[in-house]
Formats: sequence, structure tokens, C-alpha cells
Amino acid sequence: MVKLAKAVPLFSGSKGNSYYIGSSAQGVLIDAGKNCKQIELAMSANGVDMRCVKAIFITHEHTDHCGALRVLAKKYGLDVYASEGTLRALEMSGKLDPRTRTRVIETEIALGDMLISRINTPHDAAESCCYRVVAPDGKAALIATDMGVMTDGVRIAAGNSDFVVLESNHDIDMLKTGPYPYLLKKRILSDRGHLSNEACASELVELVKNGTLRLMLGHLSEQNNTPQIALRTSVCELERAGMKFKNDFTLDVAPGAATVKSVIF
Repeated sequence: MVKLAKAVPLFSGSKGNSYYIGSSAQGVLIDAGKNCKQIELAMSANGVDMRCVKAIFITHEHTDHCGALRVLAKKYGLDVYASEGTLRALEMSGKLDPRTRTRVIETEIALGDMLISRINTPHDAAESCCYRVVAPDGKAALIATDMGVMTDGVRIAAGNSDFVVLESNHDIDMLKTGPYPYLLKKRILSDRGHLSNEACASELVELVKNGTLRLMLGHLSEQNNTPQIALRTSVCELERAGMKFKNDFTLDVAPGAATVKSVIF
């Protein structure tokens, strides 16, 4: 009997990012922010055994996406997959144990009964990407955060997925009037920065129009956003386009701290 596909947003935000995608029997971790103990506790709280994890896929080398990588991969003997540029950056920064087995993912790879695809993203990192996972039951999930602009590649992957986490990082006015220094604001707003609430909302409209109905907002800034503002921005844009919240689509906010929030897709 094929287990139902599930997505578990363990952590999301500037302090750490990690998602479990798969089933109750097998899956993969997308990123490993926070620390090893926090990820173990978050997995346990969501009823997923660490032994179900078959590998770790890293989107890029920023600490909020790989803080637990060195310890977690060594402790559980997990292979680490990433782009060539990301693996090089991880090794050079000491975020990867030299004894850990690494694998470059070029486009896609089969792992157990899953198929994981890499899609490049524009971000201020060595060679960042996002991942689409096809679970054993054939359902697909895309985790797409940390990108300054939406690309056609990510759009196509999202449109071919049953569940999508899309970055809704900041409210533009909050960012512009907030405490961040000018250069950091410029970086976040650039094409290699982060997607705003407004940019995310416009993409969600097209996704729902084309049939992707299970959605989640990810990587919200603690300084320049709130879950309420991000959710309201997207819901208003979707309803303006004639789509009714909770009837025509589901939309949640990925938690910044560990919580029980599994999504069956």
C-alpha cells in the first residue's frame, strides 16, 4: 500500500529553514537550518522518524539553510545533495564534514521511490536552487524560497506540483521604512534577493488559475513582515481575481518555530 504524500514545514524564516517531504515511510529533508536537536524534536513532534530521511538536499550555503548540516549528516550517515557551486561553498566554509558523502544534482535524481528535481533560483549565493519532490504516491511538492524574482523554470515546476511553498519574504513598505541599513535593503529588493508579499501574491493567482490549489507562504522576514500581512496580501489578490479562500484554494503560512503542521497533498 502506497503511503500518502506529506509535507512537514519544520522551520521557515531568517532563523532557520527545513522541510520534510515524502511519506511516513520515506522522505528527504530540504535544507537543514537551526541545529540538529531542534530538527530532531520538530520531526518527532510531527510523528516522523529520522530514520525515514533518505538524504538532505541543500538549496544554498547560507547558514539559515544549513546550520545543522554538518552534525545531522554525520550522525545519521546521510548523503548530501546540492548544486556543484553550493557543495563547493559548503566545503570552503566548513559547513560540511569532509567525510560526508556528497552528490551533485544536475537536473533530477531518483531516490528510493521518489524523484527529486533541481530548479535554479536567482539569489546572492554560489549556485542556489529549489527542489520539487515527487513522492511515492505520485504527488509532487515544490519548496521555492530565497529568490529575487520568479523564473519561468520555477513557474513551470510550481504549475506541475500538487503543493507549493512560495517565498513571501517582506512587505515592501515595511522594508523600506524599517531599521535595516540601506545596502541590506537594496540587496533584499534586488533580483538576487527575496520575493515580496506582492510578488508572491501575483504568482499565486496564476497557480490557482492553472490548478495548483494547496499553497503555503514561506521564509517570512521577522523584521519586515508578519504572518497576518503576508496572508492578507495573498488572499486579497486571489479573491480580487475571483477565487474564494478555503473554497477554491488552501493557503497557510509556514511556521518560524517548530510546530505540528503536516500537510497531506
